[in-house]
Amino acid sequence: MHTCVRKSIGVGVAALLLSSVAAFAAFDGKKDAVDGGMTYPRKDGKYTVYRYNDQKVGPIHYGRAPTKAELKAWDTDILPDGTGLPVGKGSVERGDELFEEQCAVCHGDFGAGGKGYPTLTGGDIKSLTNQRTPGNTDAPQRTIGTYWPKASTLLWYIHDAMPYAHPKSLSWDDTYAITAYLLATNDIKIDGEEMDDDFVLSNENFTKIHMPNENGFIPNIDGPNGPENVKKFLSDPKNIGALGKRCMHDCEDDGAKLVVVKDPRTDVSPPFGEARDLPPKKKDASVAPGQEEYEANCKVCHGTDAMGAPVVGNKEDWEKVMKKGMDKVLKNAINGTGAMPPRGGTDLSDDKIKEIIEYMYSKSK
Repeated sequence: MHTCVRKSIGVGVAALLLSSVAAFAAFDGKKDAVDGGMTYPRKDGKYTVYRYNDQKVGPIHYGRAPTKAELKAWDTDILPDGTGLPVGKGSVERGDELFEEQCAVCHGDFGAGGKGYPTLTGGDIKSLTNQRTPGNTDAPQRTIGTYWPKASTLLWYIHDAMPYAHPKSLSWDDTYAITAYLLATNDIKIDGEEMDDDFVLSNENFTKIHMPNENGFIPNIDGPNGPENVKKFLSDPKNIGALGKRCMHDCEDDGAKLVVVKDPRTDVSPPFGEARDLPPKKKDASVAPGQEEYEANCKVCHGTDAMGAPVVGNKEDWEKVMKKGMDKVLKNAINGTGAMPPRGGTDLSDDKIKEIIEYMYSKSK
């Protein structure tokens, strides 16, 4: 499953481990390096042209050994095998209530995303293989349902660090409930069972959770074989999007002309492009003005009668709304009214808001 998912994390961490191992192990040139790279010996206080401190460092006698009670207080993590899993239980329905009270202000309704805070629900697991190559502007969609590998860290993190304004304030029962709600909104099944509102998540059934991306993180950077696993992973060109064959050989040319670069930031040929915008999207003639923005920002409330908002397609609802006149309706949409936040929680322009209103009304006549 999704072999590219952990590159950004695994490569960075493992590269650090690898450099440390290479620094103190016996030098063996290319054997100690990732394929295509090279390491160099440390000798006489120098690594290539750089000097380093080769004095032996003795033990550092700062502080003291922690007591068993201190270790117990600090060791709060919960492992996937159930180690450290606390006793508790909570239903999806209770989690829904708690999420609205404690979490939606940052993460948005249903965890659909808030400004500056992570989106917790939705997404497509297939997007995790998306690369930022020319022609592809869609980034991987990392949510609990697509990216998160183990539910144990979700439970632990919510209890240890959330809510943001007052962490560690949730009971374990409340934490189980919020976790159950987030798993349910991501369509996660437990032991093959769908999590409806009455489903209760507890320490008794928690280890039966299998996340869609639980096997999507490679290479394995844990344990003594971590550095070697990373070397093998990076030495396979397919894992890092390389061509699969060397594109440079016989590079040295004694008769090559020396070119002095005046300013390495700008003195390049061809010159760096100045454009910073994405290519314009092609307009679909079948898409009405305001339709895309409605579906992306407004449909979650106006597409169902469960939210108390005028439902698109309900003629009676919209006749009542539009009796106020477009100017009043637009003003309410921009400034917020009732449970609706200003601009529906978006940063859309006045003109776009008006297009959305006109689109919703046109679909409700």
